[in-house]
Amino acid sequence: MEDRLVYLDNSATSFPKPREVLEGMVETYARLGVSPGRGAYDLAGEASEYVAEARAAVAGFFDAPDPERVVFAANATDALNLAIQGLVGPGDHVVSTRLEHNSVLRPLFHLKERGWIEYDLVPFDSHGRVAAGDIDGAIRPNTRLVVLCHGSQVLGTVQPAAEVARVCARRGVPLLLDAAQTAGQVPVDMERLGVSAMAFTGHKALLGPSGSGGLVLAPDLEVRSTRFGGTGIDSHSLRHTQAFPHRLEAGTLNMLGVIGLRLGLDIVLRTGMEGRHRLEMTLIRRLREGLSALPHVTVHSPEPNDDDLPLLICNVEGMIPEDVGAILDADYGIMVRTGLHCAPFVCADLGDCPNGSVRFSLGYRNTEEDVDRALEAMAEIARSV
Repeated sequence: MEDRLVYLDNSATSFPKPREVLEGMVETYARLGVSPGRGAYDLAGEASEYVAEARAAVAGFFDAPDPERVVFAANATDALNLAIQGLVGPGDHVVSTRLEHNSVLRPLFHLKERGWIEYDLVPFDSHGRVAAGDIDGAIRPNTRLVVLCHGSQVLGTVQPAAEVARVCARRGVPLLLDAAQTAGQVPVDMERLGVSAMAFTGHKALLGPSGSGGLVLAPDLEVRSTRFGGTGIDSHSLRHTQAFPHRLEAGTLNMLGVIGLRLGLDIVLRTGMEGRHRLEMTLIRRLREGLSALPHVTVHSPEPNDDDLPLLICNVEGMIPEDVGAILDADYGIMVRTGLHCAPFVCADLGDCPNGSVRFSLGYRNTEEDVDRALEAMAEIARSV
């Protein structure tokens, strides 16, 4: 095994984080690590101003019109729960897809199990994409919400969000976009796409720390509070404030996470997504071509488009994915993800990977050498079958 470890699990989280993010977090938090919006002293005001500037930066990055509708959350899962549980109620119907992450599937199932809602999951085609027409056909008179993953963390396919948004607008149903995989990887412009709400995480392609992310809302979308507590405003009332963004932010913000998110966002804006994404897609095609040529290796992800994600899943004939991952780690120093990738219906619908798959996902630090090392390792593993 070579000394340098190869990290190919960037769809789980980007790693290692840029030194600029890590050092900037420490420096800024050491200077501004007080509670924003809670104190009358000058430093608390500076912290509040920093948070406001971070909201504006997020709104600008996602082409959202109102920074006050940027709600900071712990991650995309947290943000999706805020939106789903704050938008639907008893008797409502929700449309989503079989591509979804458990961060969507489990909240929907929980609400259905309680007897509150019904939902339908539309299928994806052989190219790993959902058709807007299928979404249209699943909408009922009582449909309150459509939820769509923008990019599949299993297949790497980016979904036709703008087409789905047009269907939703025509049918009068808000569209909630799960941009956990696409934020920072490909453009996610809320105004252009026409989505009503968008959940994102900071620790993947936005290069920020874990524990950061948020929910971005269109100005006309009303989301109920489902968590209640201190906000620093309207403290005289026992009713939780309905002012945005505090309506959906109960308790003290994760100031360190907000700092790291803003610093990661600055790097993405400065270096640009397009060139980085183009390089990563070149590398994933090189990996796909090499894996497809190996005997006993099956690549399940469809041939990627230019605007898809730099990841793929595969299996080695006769081997459990976890075993392949363990060998890659222990014998070759290559870190990948194995299993169902928190999307149980995708592998079920593929039909030939009941135990899940091996996922390779590339990031901003990966090189041709990393890809070639992975191919050499997989060739040796495949020869042992």
